[in-house]
Amino acid sequence: MVVPESGDKMYPPPADLQRDAHVPDFNSYLALYRKSLDDPEAFWKEVADDFFWKTPATGPMLQYNFDVTKGSVYVKCMEGARTNVCYNVLDRHVRDGSLGEKVAYYWEGNSPDNRETITYRQLLSRVCRCANVLKLMGVKKGDRVSIYLPMIPELVYTMLACARIGAIHSVVFAGFSSESLGERIADAQSAVLVTADGVFRGEKLINLKQIADEALQKCREKASRSVAKCLVVRHHALRIRAGAASNKLQTPWDPERDVWWDEAVAAAPDECEPEWLDAEEPLFILHTSGSTGKPKGVLHTTAGYLLYTSLTFKYVFDHHHDDVFWCTADIGWITGHSYITYGPLANGASSVLFEGTPVHPHVGRFWEIIEKYKVTKFYTAPTAIRLLMRYGGEPLQKYDLSSLRILGSVGEPINPEAWQWFHEAVGGGRCPVVDTFWQTETGGHVLTPLPAATPLKPGSATFPFFGVEPAVLNESGEELEGEAEGYLVFRRPWPGIMRSVYKNHERFENTYFKKFPGFYVTGDGCRRDKDGYYWITGRIDDMLNVSGHLMSTAEVEAALAEHPAVAEAAAVSRPHRVKGECLYCFVTLKERREFSRSLEDELKTLVREKIGPIATPDFIQNAPALPKTRSGKIMRRILRQIARNEEDLGDVSTLADPKVVELLISQRCQAAA
Repeated sequence: MVVPESGDKMYPPPADLQRDAHVPDFNSYLALYRKSLDDPEAFWKEVADDFFWKTPATGPMLQYNFDVTKGSVYVKCMEGARTNVCYNVLDRHVRDGSLGEKVAYYWEGNSPDNRETITYRQLLSRVCRCANVLKLMGVKKGDRVSIYLPMIPELVYTMLACARIGAIHSVVFAGFSSESLGERIADAQSAVLVTADGVFRGEKLINLKQIADEALQKCREKASRSVAKCLVVRHHALRIRAGAASNKLQTPWDPERDVWWDEAVAAAPDECEPEWLDAEEPLFILHTSGSTGKPKGVLHTTAGYLLYTSLTFKYVFDHHHDDVFWCTADIGWITGHSYITYGPLANGASSVLFEGTPVHPHVGRFWEIIEKYKVTKFYTAPTAIRLLMRYGGEPLQKYDLSSLRILGSVGEPINPEAWQWFHEAVGGGRCPVVDTFWQTETGGHVLTPLPAATPLKPGSATFPFFGVEPAVLNESGEELEGEAEGYLVFRRPWPGIMRSVYKNHERFENTYFKKFPGFYVTGDGCRRDKDGYYWITGRIDDMLNVSGHLMSTAEVEAALAEHPAVAEAAAVSRPHRVKGECLYCFVTLKERREFSRSLEDELKTLVREKIGPIATPDFIQNAPALPKTRSGKIMRRILRQIARNEEDLGDVSTLADPKVVELLISQRCQAAA
């Protein structure tokens, strides 16, 4: 048991969880953690033994080099082994007959009237049909398939179909604009795009096919490789037929390229032999924002990602056979990849797959679903928690939440007030809150409590997961011991860490390993307290976290700068009580251009069109000039302080024109008003 020295209030693990937990107490955690570092070969081999390998590994469980001064950075897991991830998350459960009739997903649509139950046997059949359709379209091992779908079962079918035939899926969040979608299709050089005719988000109807067509046109204009086929799900059209929606949607169509999903899969066989892949062959690409403004295609591979997502899901959520797990994330982000698709399915879990929003058609939608499916493990974002806090406890009282045993938080650090409300109001004070820290690049949780083992501190990500060895460095790269604050880095890999940036290994090395050779650099700051608990303090680089979505300020600045009235733009973060952080942008206009409300609206629209609604700035401030050093570098530290209404701006003597700060402060008051 951890004995706190800091005086922080701790919440001990519930005794009822400890009785049958996979990791029942803190001493068990420490023993397993020590084994994972001292004998990683034996530790990860035990995990691998649960899965099917067509060919066993000939090399060690992990090989790596993190030091760019000693050659190219690399990570390898189970070299020589051959397997198939789809086989391991589906066939392995169905072929022995044990889980074929078990529910894999309870799909809950945007409207409560739209729902479906999908067993493991049905899931395998539908994945095989989709895989055969992709093969008929010419998709083969190593080809890329872009997926631009809402949270519907066809999204999971397509991902697993790609994994089955050795294609590399690249899921793009269906809230992104045509510009962002086109950029990601072009970067992946995808052969096929899978999308839908349209989707409702709450009451709003979105024509996904139109956005997809605009993206494909942009790809052609940039002379990128053309998408040969576009597979289209009749998601909106089927709802019209069922009487679930009244709005009609015009679906643009190219008969040479476009194929209806339902017609194609109906004619396809429901059996498809898996492609056996080497352990380090790619599984998927997932683009995340980069500090240069150009999204990075984070590349994850086969064996290591399977091992790590499976183990983190099993231990962090203490998964048992009769659990019903619900992760509210979108599969367009890594959370949905790891903890809606691969992690739960690898463990034979039953999950809720949710298309809707927390407040449609009423503010108790989350609680209604928990009661309906008797959810036991509930994993959501601080943004959603803060949003629902605003409605108080009354919506909660209408529903029975007694099935809940574990709560989870993901996407950003959770503030103590939201943690307490989540723990007390939603969990009834009996459910531990596992506050997980990880990234697209890490593949799975790296700092996290274990629900039956870790005494909790509200707001702390607590301790490292198995195989993860964190360190805290100062700006000079010196390691800090004991209580400290600085850069969060990791000194060794775990199986699920990314392997590269797609077709740009140099960017991979420069982004994550060049600053501190020998360490993986997260880009986040952290504080380690007297008890050894880790607290994430936020991004250190030019990134921000809006509603759990990591976003590049450079990407937003580039979008603003495309407006003919804008000479220069700078974007920084500002605290937001629901989103966590929001965008506060400064724009310097060209001569004879005037700042107005209509211009502000145009700029916001431009960002929405270029990136997507999630990137819409909350504030745009007129900045006749930006604070710069004598060498011309924008002092974003000062802009962040201005955006946050801070009075003490520190030393401004290095600025080329310190008077600019006074001018921006006066403008700030007007912008904030």
